[in-house]
Amino acid sequence: MSANSSRLQAIQSITNRKPVEVSKPDHLGNIWAEDVFNLARMEWALSKSAFKAMKSTVQTGAPLDPATADVVAAAMKEWAVSKGVKFFSHIFYPMTNITAEKHDGFIITNPDGGAITEFTGSLLIKGEPDGSSFPNGSLRMTSAARGYTAWDPTSPAFIMQTDNGATLMIPSVFMSWTGEALDKKIPLLRSNAAMDKAARKVISLVGETDIAPLNSSCGAEQEYFLVDANFASLRPDLLLAGRTLFGASPAKGQQFDDHYFGAIPARVQVFMQDYEDQLYKLGIPAKTHHNEVAPGQFEIAPYFEAANIAADHQQLMMTLMKATAAKHGFMCLLHEKPFAGVNGSGKHVNWSVGNSTQGNLLDPGSTPHENLLFLLFCGAVIRGVHLHGPLLRAVIASASNDHRLGANEAPPAILSVYLGDQLEKVFMDIKEGKLMSSARGGDMDLGLSQILKFERDPGDRNRTSPFAFTGNRFEFRAVGASQSVSGPLVAMNTMLADSLDWIGTKLEGALAAGKSTPAAVIAVLQELMQQHGNVVFGGDGYSPEWHRMAVEERGLKNIPTTADALPALREESVKTLFKSTGVLSPVELESRFEVYAEQYLLSIEVEAKLVIDMAKTLIYPAAIDYLSTLSGTSAGMAAMGLDLDKSTAKLVAEHTNAMMLAVAKLAEALGKHDFTTVEEHMQFCAGDIRSLMNEVRLHADALEVNVADALWPLPKYQEMLFIK
Repeated sequence: MSANSSRLQAIQSITNRKPVEVSKPDHLGNIWAEDVFNLARMEWALSKSAFKAMKSTVQTGAPLDPATADVVAAAMKEWAVSKGVKFFSHIFYPMTNITAEKHDGFIITNPDGGAITEFTGSLLIKGEPDGSSFPNGSLRMTSAARGYTAWDPTSPAFIMQTDNGATLMIPSVFMSWTGEALDKKIPLLRSNAAMDKAARKVISLVGETDIAPLNSSCGAEQEYFLVDANFASLRPDLLLAGRTLFGASPAKGQQFDDHYFGAIPARVQVFMQDYEDQLYKLGIPAKTHHNEVAPGQFEIAPYFEAANIAADHQQLMMTLMKATAAKHGFMCLLHEKPFAGVNGSGKHVNWSVGNSTQGNLLDPGSTPHENLLFLLFCGAVIRGVHLHGPLLRAVIASASNDHRLGANEAPPAILSVYLGDQLEKVFMDIKEGKLMSSARGGDMDLGLSQILKFERDPGDRNRTSPFAFTGNRFEFRAVGASQSVSGPLVAMNTMLADSLDWIGTKLEGALAAGKSTPAAVIAVLQELMQQHGNVVFGGDGYSPEWHRMAVEERGLKNIPTTADALPALREESVKTLFKSTGVLSPVELESRFEVYAEQYLLSIEVEAKLVIDMAKTLIYPAAIDYLSTLSGTSAGMAAMGLDLDKSTAKLVAEHTNAMMLAVAKLAEALGKHDFTTVEEHMQFCAGDIRSLMNEVRLHADALEVNVADALWPLPKYQEMLFIK
């Protein structure tokens, strides 16, 4: 079968496809969290004393007695077995951005040759996967294989249902035999503890006495593309790299703005219903779904949850999204830029901090200029972003995310804070030593009697800001679609803890000097804004003027690539930040630099090899076939005394030769290995390798629009993006 025949057959299979039948949606109350061993289910299954202990652990972080773990394990097993479960697994989150799991059976045999089910507290508490076979950044030698998983009781166990059976999943942390964190959950839990400690001190200094444990919260908006699996199977780049390494822009892309919030395609709607029913059964509060900006792009957003649970749920959402898409004949693309020339995909992380007594500490209320706790916590965020902008850029750095940061659909690689007109005025007044009343947004009146008036927000949104205040939270918009939210949450919690420590020390001094609480707060915030106010910016983050101003006048850093960003993890200020807060030791931090640098280098190497292979084995033969056809046609026409225009043949020949010359240069560059440091190697990949890959693509994409469609081997953008 020819390449084009495969494309045509794929199109025919898609257009004639019968929709996947799914059951009629059940009422939310009937399916919500039915596969989750949460507090509500524990209250029914456990003794009063065991439930009280578990509730205290979940809600306040209190230590759990091993005897209680035995009781919980027995009840958890009985519940799971009653739902047809035969296996359990500690599920954990190594430094790969994906989940890991090792399944064990409940079964044990007895001397009589029989078999029974057993699950004890010791099995619940501890597991032992291979600690050297996961990314560890030199924390473990190959011969040092022992690693441990340990139950995290603050995140509920759940049952993962598949067509091949059900497994009890137990959220866990993952560490080496020597105790270093090998995962993303341990630093997240530590960062939350550090933030809680620092926040309690500041709250008490303002005069509060009843202070419940604080937790950060997260609601992450997940963007993704859906491509029919028939097309994806014909694209080696999608299969192995998650993005198209070649592809000319179609005549129509997103320029009409007609896809965003448009009617969801019927087949996609069926996928979404199936997917969200599974999420509801797992207690994941999916709240919003819609078409995104680019054709073939969509978004789902869950409701806010505690950061640790939200991070677990985000990992589970990505896993289920891919599996459910496959069931519906799609490939789900979480790559940040799967298609050139149209919007990429992010994962906007909405982040806040609060507790049950003081509430959301990033909620300004109706009079933010009088809300001292809000001003202090918001000021702490401003200071943290200014001091640790390079760290925030590093934790969202990846080969894939580099394609969208700084482009016209994603925040630039300069970390700034957007507050909105109302709050920016409040903080700038504080910087000048004055604090006036804050402005209201006013009423929205369209002059139409049938449209009710409502109070509009005191400031517009800024979609060009990487770190924007959006009413009662900050939205970190630079996080990539394929990334775990744990890294960004760790960085934000830790920088907040550090800033709150600084504020607490300053407040103590001001109060000891006899200042009233409001005067002390304003004095501390004035000093903070004078030192760190340069990071506040409310204008167009894409404009060349801002790029110049940010670097030359405000001293902010422009960090365009992962090669530029990851070395921040080796800076002394970052080492001190994580060590002083107890979130990551210097060796744990260094391990993350090594792991992420290696992932960056390997990602680009895989893509470069694919570029070479696809150019040589798919695109070059198609171009030669077309030149051969044109040559034979030209000869036949000449024999009849007719003259055929040869401009197309000349153009195809020129691009074919140029493409193969670029392929040769790329292959030679890939053979270079004499790098003195990993930083030098990353810069070479970011510069030379990617430049050569782009050169190959330039000529290949030119061939796509000139070679006869009957000979082109790869599904095109207009097919993948528009045929569903």
